[in-house]
Amino acid sequence: MTATPLTVVRPVHKVTGRRALRAEWAKFWSLRSSWITLGVALLLLIAIGAIASATYSPDATGGGAAAGPGPVSGPSDAVSLALTGLTFASLAVGVLGVLLSAGEYSTGMIRSTLAAVPRRLPVLWSKTAVFGAVALVVTTVGALAAFGLGSLSLSGAEIALSLGDDGVLRSLVGAGLYLGLVGVFGVALGALVRSTAGGIAILVGVLLILSSLTSLLPDSWSDAITPYLPGNAGSAVYTLHQSSDSLSPGAGLAVFAGWVALTLAGAAYRLVRTDA
Repeated sequence: MTATPLTVVRPVHKVTGRRALRAEWAKFWSLRSSWITLGVALLLLIAIGAIASATYSPDATGGGAAAGPGPVSGPSDAVSLALTGLTFASLAVGVLGVLLSAGEYSTGMIRSTLAAVPRRLPVLWSKTAVFGAVALVVTTVGALAAFGLGSLSLSGAEIALSLGDDGVLRSLVGAGLYLGLVGVFGVALGALVRSTAGGIAILVGVLLILSSLTSLLPDSWSDAITPYLPGNAGSAVYTLHQSSDSLSPGAGLAVFAGWVALTLAGAAYRLVRTDA
């Protein structure tokens, strides 16, 4: 009696959006750069904000405005002091976003990723969703922690505020929302240009340098364009006191999200139309 050979039937797993999300989640947390850069962003946000609050002096001029482009508070306030490190944190978050997407192209890992997910676009959507959500949560916690530590130093000061004061919670949550969008912006730039150095250069130029270049334009043009630049629109989301020529928080969020969506659309088009 001859034995019948056994046939091993391997289960076929369909590629779904949920599985793509799980894959990107696993990839994100398996990278040492993710832990280090997120930790650096959190440290910069909390430490610089706490130090600025602890060293605040009412006699100092201009101290306490959150560093970065966009609308700047007139008098110093506890929120702007707490968010002094936001610009540095945004660079760390944005650079990490670029590394997550462009890094796969530099190592060649993108070919394996696209072989596993042939439809391609779920890879981009999953990567942006995972990192955007992580950056939003981590940096919101950092902004709240910076404000909490700063409030201890500013107790009794004229500029002291509590979390329940008008606009405070909106500004702190807005800071986290802005940094989450910066992370998505970095991922989109990395996927669009497919170069780590190029993506970081564009990120820094768009968020920090572009708004300064508008001063070279005629005043009428500069006044009309400046509020809608990515860095300026983004800063309106978390600024407590808006200047007369800046966008409202809601409008700033819409404009900055529009810039991010436009970049993401360009990255999606290139991902579908060109080879990895």
